[in-house]
Amino acid sequence: MPHLGEIMTHLRLVLRMGQATGTDLAAAYRKGHLKQEEWAEIVQQCRGCSWAKDCPEWLERREQVEQAPSTCPNRKYFAALKTKQVENA
Repeated sequence: MPHLGEIMTHLRLVLRMGQATGTDLAAAYRKGHLKQEEWAEIVQQCRGCSWAKDCPEWLERREQVEQAPSTCPNRKYFAALKTKQVENA
């Protein structure tokens, strides 16, 4: 079983990745595009990610990106939620 990181550390990483990709996770949750279980799964996947230790540095070097890096286990979530945001704008 992989070592899981601290929940709050990874919650912050998820929120920062959302900002970097232009994905408003809080708005997606409020609009029903992101369920509580999915939000928890996103954080849990981040906690188990072997690349998470490199994520803060990656985020520091970038303000805005088109999508999360291919190493991010939540890349598909960010892309799907961002698409919904654009469609409902």
